[in-house]
Amino acid sequence: MLPFPKCPVCGGEMASKEVEEIVRGGGNTAIIKVQADVCLHCGERLYTPETIARFESIAARLERKDTGVFKEVGISYSVPATA
Repeated sequence: MLPFPKCPVCGGEMASKEVEEIVRGGGNTAIIKVQADVCLHCGERLYTPETIARFESIAARLERKDTGVFKEVGISYSVPATA
């Protein structure tokens, strides 16, 4: 059973799904696949405390540039508004 039978934001039905989340730290980003409870109406995502702790740990590693075990998948760019 899901911790919230209905979405706390809109009251919609919740379902467990695998989702991708972008984690940022120190100008770097990482993409991680995790389980989340997702509202089928508004898309709100609810994560377990363990998943949130994992996001925080990854963000801290990105900040420190401690990315040795991460797989590099590309380069990101910041585009100025005048481009």
